[in-house]
Amino acid sequence: MAAGGFCKLPNGTVVVALNLPSPVGPQAGGVRFLVHAQNRARALTRLRNLGLRAVYLRGNAAPPTPDEVTAVLHHPDGLIWRTAPVAGAVGGPDLVQELWHPIRALLRRPAAPQT
Repeated sequence: MAAGGFCKLPNGTVVVALNLPSPVGPQAGGVRFLVHAQNRARALTRLRNLGLRAVYLRGNAAPPTPDEVTAVLHHPDGLIWRTAPVAGAVGGPDLVQELWHPIRALLRRPAAPQT
Protein backbone atom coordinates (compact mmCIF):
# COMPACT_ATOMS: atom_id res chain seq x y z
CA MET A 1 0.00 0.00 0.00
CA ALA A 2 1.34 3.41 -0.91
CA ALA A 3 1.59 6.00 1.84
CA GLY A 4 1.59 9.63 0.98
CA GLY A 5 0.40 13.11 1.60
CA PHE A 6 0.42 16.64 0.32
CA CYS A 7 0.80 20.22 1.44
CA LYS A 8 -0.68 23.31 -0.13
CA LEU A 9 1.72 26.21 -0.63
CA PRO A 10 0.82 29.90 -0.17
CA ASN A 11 0.81 30.48 -3.95
CA GLY A 12 -1.90 27.81 -4.42
CA THR A 13 0.31 25.01 -5.77
CA VAL A 14 0.79 21.71 -3.98
CA VAL A 15 3.65 19.36 -3.20
CA VAL A 16 2.65 15.69 -3.18
CA ALA A 17 4.79 13.02 -1.51
CA LEU A 18 4.25 9.32 -2.18
CA ASN A 19 6.01 6.25 -0.76
CA LEU A 20 5.74 3.38 -3.21
CA PRO A 21 6.90 -0.18 -2.59
CA SER A 22 9.97 -1.37 -4.42
CA PRO A 23 9.30 -3.55 -7.45
CA VAL A 24 12.14 -5.84 -6.28
CA GLY A 25 10.37 -6.86 -3.07
CA PRO A 26 9.40 -5.67 0.40
CA GLN A 27 12.87 -6.29 1.86
CA ALA A 28 14.33 -3.72 -0.56
CA GLY A 29 12.39 -0.85 1.03
CA GLY A 30 10.62 1.57 -1.27
CA VAL A 31 10.86 4.79 -3.21
CA ARG A 32 9.64 8.23 -2.11
CA PHE A 33 8.51 10.57 -4.87
CA LEU A 34 7.98 14.32 -4.52
CA VAL A 35 5.96 16.18 -7.14
CA HIS A 36 5.29 19.91 -7.41
CA ALA A 37 2.16 20.76 -9.43
CA GLN A 38 -0.84 23.09 -9.69
CA ASN A 39 -3.08 20.62 -7.83
CA ARG A 40 -3.13 17.04 -6.54
CA ALA A 41 -4.72 15.62 -9.67
CA ARG A 42 -2.01 17.09 -11.91
CA ALA A 43 0.72 15.78 -9.61
CA LEU A 44 -0.65 12.26 -9.85
CA THR A 45 -1.11 12.63 -13.61
CA ARG A 46 2.59 13.52 -13.94
CA LEU A 47 3.50 10.25 -12.20
CA ARG A 48 1.01 8.23 -14.25
CA ASN A 49 2.42 9.66 -17.47
CA LEU A 50 5.83 8.30 -16.44
CA GLY A 51 4.47 4.77 -16.23
CA LEU A 52 3.34 4.59 -12.59
CA ARG A 53 -0.23 3.76 -13.57
CA ALA A 54 -1.73 2.61 -10.27
CA VAL A 55 -0.77 5.64 -8.17
CA TYR A 56 -3.45 7.03 -5.88
CA LEU A 57 -3.34 9.43 -2.95
CA ARG A 58 -5.64 8.37 -0.15
CA GLY A 59 -5.46 10.56 2.89
CA ASN A 60 -2.62 12.67 4.22
CA ALA A 61 -0.78 10.19 6.42
CA ALA A 62 2.77 11.03 5.20
CA PRO A 63 2.88 14.67 4.06
CA PRO A 64 6.15 16.14 2.80
CA THR A 65 8.46 17.64 5.40
CA PRO A 66 9.64 21.25 5.06
CA ASP A 67 13.04 19.98 3.86
CA GLU A 68 11.36 17.89 1.17
CA VAL A 69 9.25 20.85 0.03
CA THR A 70 12.39 22.95 -0.28
CA ALA A 71 14.15 20.22 -2.26
CA VAL A 72 11.37 19.83 -4.82
CA LEU A 73 10.85 23.59 -5.19
CA HIS A 74 14.52 24.09 -6.00
CA HIS A 75 14.59 21.38 -8.65
CA PRO A 76 13.84 22.58 -12.20
CA ASP A 77 11.68 19.55 -13.08
CA GLY A 78 9.64 19.62 -9.87
CA LEU A 79 9.77 15.82 -9.68
CA ILE A 80 12.39 14.04 -7.58
CA TRP A 81 12.83 10.69 -5.81
CA ARG A 82 15.02 8.75 -3.40
CA THR A 83 14.80 5.43 -1.63
CA ALA A 84 12.46 5.55 1.32
CA PRO A 85 13.86 4.69 4.74
CA VAL A 86 12.93 1.26 6.06
CA ALA A 87 10.10 1.42 8.59
CA GLY A 88 11.43 1.25 12.13
CA ALA A 89 14.99 2.19 11.21
CA VAL A 90 16.60 4.36 13.84
CA GLY A 91 18.92 7.09 12.61
CA GLY A 92 22.39 7.18 14.03
CA PRO A 93 25.75 8.73 13.24
CA ASP A 94 26.47 5.96 10.71
CA LEU A 95 23.17 6.42 8.85
CA VAL A 96 23.79 8.62 5.83
CA GLN A 97 20.70 10.03 4.18
CA GLU A 98 20.53 9.58 0.43
CA LEU A 99 20.38 12.66 -1.76
CA TRP A 100 17.41 13.39 -4.01
CA HIS A 101 17.61 12.26 -7.64
CA PRO A 102 15.87 13.75 -10.68
CA ILE A 103 13.28 11.53 -12.31
CA ARG A 104 15.58 11.16 -15.33
CA ALA A 105 17.93 9.04 -13.21
CA LEU A 106 15.15 6.56 -12.43
CA LEU A 107 13.86 6.33 -15.98
CA ARG A 108 17.30 6.10 -17.61
CA ARG A 109 17.78 2.78 -19.32
CA PRO A 110 21.07 0.96 -18.72
CA ALA A 111 23.43 0.84 -21.69
CA ALA A 112 23.15 -2.26 -23.83
CA PRO A 113 26.07 -4.67 -23.42
CA GLN A 114 28.45 -4.52 -26.33
CA THR A 115 29.44 -7.77 -27.99
